[in-house]
Amino acid sequence: MKTPVCAIGLDVGGTKIAGGLVASDGKIISSRSIPTLPRRGGEAILQDALALAAALHDEASAYGRNPLAVGIGICELVDLHGNVASAQTIPWLGVPVRERFARLAPAVVEADARAAAFCEARFGAGRNHRIFLYLTIGTGIGSSLVLDGVPYTGARGSSGTLASSPLTARCTECGAELRPVLEQIASGPGLVIYYNRLTAKRVEKGEEVLAAAAAGDRDAAQVVRSAGEALGATVGLMVNMLDPEAVVVGGGLGMAGGLYWESLVASTRRHIWSDTHRDLPIVTAAYGSDAGFVGAAAWALALQRCAAPL
Repeated sequence: MKTPVCAIGLDVGGTKIAGGLVASDGKIISSRSIPTLPRRGGEAILQDALALAAALHDEASAYGRNPLAVGIGICELVDLHGNVASAQTIPWLGVPVRERFARLAPAVVEADARAAAFCEARFGAGRNHRIFLYLTIGTGIGSSLVLDGVPYTGARGSSGTLASSPLTARCTECGAELRPVLEQIASGPGLVIYYNRLTAKRVEKGEEVLAAAAAGDRDAAQVVRSAGEALGATVGLMVNMLDPEAVVVGGGLGMAGGLYWESLVASTRRHIWSDTHRDLPIVTAAYGSDAGFVGAAAWALALQRCAAPL
């Protein structure tokens, strides 16, 4: 009898490295996570990621599975050849990441938002949509347009930088030039920074700000509401430009619900210009925060089998 196959998937984010064994039908066989601690430097992060992948590789035999490939999603730009092309959070620029993982099994490196979008396209909330927009909101904010089941890479692989550049504007009252960066407002760390500026209380995680808002803290509610509204304005603009069938939202903050979610959805709909798509579905990711490593594994397995990623 032939041994069932699987793939190892990793999602290397700014807060944690999530990983798991994933079957060809998207079922999560096993999963675990470790903290990223990015201040330690790129090599330390890589060693931890490699050790996690090796542990999952060894674990596969206990489940009677043959791990055919390794997929690595990372919260950085990844070019069309699978090379890490930025070093905003994880300093792997110029590091032969794919080659290091390939000692375990054939490896694929992809941007985390595209990996997660592929998961939702193949197995999750986007599987019944030909065109949808995927958003991931957590330590950072990313996006991916999915066309016929395939995440759009762009000409250089640099698609999906939804919230990293300044939104330059000029104040109509005083004339000052404003350069707000959406990620510094609407991401988890952004919530922390703005809340700590408003109050003598000190928090370290975005989840703490969300909890404070849910408990009636007015400062926290102001921060959370402003974050959701700011992000919704940009998502509405993307809907206007791209006309997707749906918006699928994942990531830890995107899945949190409550005031953040309500503000995001309301603001998105308010900033959609045309009535033809004002009521489009805006839904949470079916795989939640697991979508990144599941999608990375599924993509690696599809490429290893030389199958069309549809």
